[in-house]
Amino acid sequence: MTMRSRSRTLGRLRGRHRAAAGVAGALAAALVLVGCSGSPQGTPNTAGGSQQPLSALDVLDDPRSYEGPSTAVLPDSAIEPISDSPEQQLPSTVTSQVQGGGEEQVTVESTDRVVALDLAGSIAASAWALGFGETLVGKDQSTTFPGTEDIDTVTSGGHTVNAEAVIGLKPDVVITDGTIGPRDVIEQLRDVGITVVFVENDPSFEGAESLVQQVAAVYGAEAAGAQLAERIGDEVDAKIAEIAEMVPAAEGDRVRILFLYLRGNAGVYYMFGSESGADQLIQALGGVDVAGELGWTGMKPMTDEALVSANPDLILTMTGGIESVGGVDGLVQEKPAIAVTAAGEHRRVVDMDDGAVLSFGPRSAEVIDALARAIYAPASGSEAP
Repeated sequence: MTMRSRSRTLGRLRGRHRAAAGVAGALAAALVLVGCSGSPQGTPNTAGGSQQPLSALDVLDDPRSYEGPSTAVLPDSAIEPISDSPEQQLPSTVTSQVQGGGEEQVTVESTDRVVALDLAGSIAASAWALGFGETLVGKDQSTTFPGTEDIDTVTSGGHTVNAEAVIGLKPDVVITDGTIGPRDVIEQLRDVGITVVFVENDPSFEGAESLVQQVAAVYGAEAAGAQLAERIGDEVDAKIAEIAEMVPAAEGDRVRILFLYLRGNAGVYYMFGSESGADQLIQALGGVDVAGELGWTGMKPMTDEALVSANPDLILTMTGGIESVGGVDGLVQEKPAIAVTAAGEHRRVVDMDDGAVLSFGPRSAEVIDALARAIYAPASGSEAP
């Protein structure tokens, strides 16, 4: 472990996780109603395809005044495993989160067939990065990274678990975090003899480190989990340091950023505040979290008053979200209050694939790298491969 003190993992995250679980639950409820899309937006100034280091990019002199939208794109969405054959010791006994805030001990006898389920695809990504990709037989619809194409998807467009599909896969264990369900359906899997483990999945960089260690514990591969957690932490730290060199030195010149969750076809417009995960991204990018300035916690319906008061320079959102409102022009037309903000005046919206932007995990450093390119050096990007 490094000076980052990895011992912070489970104990320090439990309080934040319970608050974050409420955010995730609210988001899951919204997704059940409206579904989601992850297709590329293809907006102008697409960033993220470049392989140049951030230090070599032509950074904007004044990122607050840049005109036009950008799409942040991961140059390579593949996940590199920490090991090809991590050592396992089974059976393993792990802590599983009980609905209502309790815990129980669960024994895992085998991990030959694993179903990994959560809202952002982070659990499957963690298992893959640990080197256990070949054990995955079932996944959620957010798990779309290369290599997972032939794994059965057992959730619907509304992130609802198909219990029959899970049972039909005859898994040894289901690993989930309670963000998709209904939870009662997943709990019922135990009635047919399937081992179910509920892990904590805090939407943060530290939460990503904790998650891989919890998933590794299920596999009886704690050493691999510690190694991967350290890799994630070191990569994120290094990337944040790189991004800091792109950020305006004066506090007043920093980009004021607001994360909006959009589903125009259902009239869903939410502002994401602290403990939503969006705050972590904005801070890593050297921006000003305007929702946090307003004391906004979690995920709440957007109001014109809050939007105007926040007055963001830049709106960060999901690609499927901005598509659902008909692009930037459609967003401004649907929500005229956006037009009076700096972001609306400059049409400054940065979008990123739904399955990537809030998927804290093995690709965390790549996500903030792509976002930094779109925000601070949009002209340096290229069309997604």
